[in-house]
Amino acid sequence: MIESFAGKTAVLTGAGSGFGLECARIAAQRGMNLVLVDVQQDALERAREELQATGAQVLARSVDVSDAAQMEQLAQAVQQRFGAPHFVFNNAGVGSGGLVWENSVRDWQWVLGVNLWGVIHGVRLFTPMMLDAARADPQWRGHIVNTASMAGLLTPPNMGVYNVSKHAVVSLSETLYQDLRLVTDQIGASVLCPYFVPTGISHSERNRPQAMEGEPFTASQRIGQAMTSKAVESGKVSAADVAAKVFDAVLENRFYIFSHPQALGNVQSRMEHIVRGENPPDPFAERPQVGEQLRAALRGG
Repeated sequence: MIESFAGKTAVLTGAGSGFGLECARIAAQRGMNLVLVDVQQDALERAREELQATGAQVLARSVDVSDAAQMEQLAQAVQQRFGAPHFVFNNAGVGSGGLVWENSVRDWQWVLGVNLWGVIHGVRLFTPMMLDAARADPQWRGHIVNTASMAGLLTPPNMGVYNVSKHAVVSLSETLYQDLRLVTDQIGASVLCPYFVPTGISHSERNRPQAMEGEPFTASQRIGQAMTSKAVESGKVSAADVAAKVFDAVLENRFYIFSHPQALGNVQSRMEHIVRGENPPDPFAERPQVGEQLRAALRGG
């Protein structure tokens, strides 16, 4: 576990807003060097200015995390400026909904590209650097946190592309944890599974690739966007609250990080149905009115 953050280096993707920015603020308060990564240039620049003003050493890079070459260039820049990072927060993410058969190939490529391939690139590029540093110094400690979602542990309807991406991140992160345990005691791993927290993800369309400009939203996507935005924006747990939980988990070397532990009853119900070989449970059992509203909207009622 990382016991002290001062003088260490943090790499944070999606650092222009939400969890990434809030974790960067905590990292700066604790004396870390910062590598800020975001695809949205104006948000990235605001974050860089704010955090440099605190006295932190900052390397800010506009990077599409789904792009292997851009991520490889980022890793090289981090190595040259700060050496191996101690804390890697593979956090960049986008949201997209709709009935699973209505999503276009570009929808799948965009969401999986950012949410899954972004994490894959972060893991494949930074883990070897961290392992090299650990081998060179028995006192060296590092930690990797990947942002998934409660949608990585559940299967809410009308959110298929997002669910698939986040389930994959949970699986990748659990495997990373087990793989690291085989080869080192110096590097930990965690997965962040937030529920409805007000961040910029409910407005992900602002960062849709240029190739998707003008591509119309389906009716189910518009319905899903409206319902998700309402749920996210009414969330009582803030991104800053979640960032504090992330740092607590790193200090405690704790794998699962939940913003809303009370939602784990739904996860337990899903797992029990799997073990018993039963059909998936009603996702709206606790909020039947939401299910009725979604069903009526999708059926045009």
